[in-house]
Amino acid sequence: MSQCSPQLEPSRPITLLLPLLLLRLLFLLDIRTPSISLFHSRRMEPRWKGKASEARALADPMSKIVLQLQSSLTQSDAQGLLSGCSILYQADEEQTDLLNRACFGRTIITADMDKQWFQFGMEEAFYLSYHLNCLKIVDGQDREKNVQELWQDMKSQKATFPEFYMAYQHLRMKNWIVRPGSQYGVDFVAYRHHPALVHSEFAVLVLSEGGGSNENGRLRVWSDFLCTIRLCGSVAKTLLVLSVNDNGNGSVSPSCLDSFSIEERTVTRWSPEQCRENPEKV
Repeated sequence: MSQCSPQLEPSRPITLLLPLLLLRLLFLLDIRTPSISLFHSRRMEPRWKGKASEARALADPMSKIVLQLQSSLTQSDAQGLLSGCSILYQADEEQTDLLNRACFGRTIITADMDKQWFQFGMEEAFYLSYHLNCLKIVDGQDREKNVQELWQDMKSQKATFPEFYMAYQHLRMKNWIVRPGSQYGVDFVAYRHHPALVHSEFAVLVLSEGGGSNENGRLRVWSDFLCTIRLCGSVAKTLLVLSVNDNGNGSVSPSCLDSFSIEERTVTRWSPEQCRENPEKV
């Protein structure tokens, strides 16, 4: 199971927001004089739920589960129904187990106990359809949507969909479980493995660069940083900021994703005790 190791990459200038410019400047200071920085590379260790949880995760890697799910959906010629901002899918017994283990979608309780329905978010459904190529998506007239139509539909539902999808794909390809983060005031939360085995490690915010839109309006002022970092600390998560840059290519079609780039930044609170000459004293 591969592990995501978010690192700052001070290679491109940031032109969006003053707080992000200051964030980059402080990180550069951290490289030279880490004792005066607000940011450092140390992050929390995984918090496993039980003594055997880590061993269970290692014995059943997420990459293997996703491959099994991909194979099962492909063989069954799976079709999901586009319904507003979500996609509905009726799964068989095997797929229900794999979808739950891989943490795609959420189950929907219906009167028919013999059938299991799942509701996928837009990023999840597009990942299954476009990246894994194992889920066809149809409209209310049972007409299959091609990838360009699906892309335009999802963009019309959510202006920030290209950036959010790119962030989702970026983490999923590194075998992180990605779930909605609204309960923590962020865009996503990332788990090392199944949430039943381990607590989420990262609270993820997605920012738009390049076009300068930043339509989700996050981290515009320093108070946004302070509030978000404080909240993340109180729930034992590391803030991971993913800055998605279209590099001037726009987002007319999903093929543009190949030219997108992502910068990863982890942000933590500074503690004066970490700068003392004798860190053993509190």
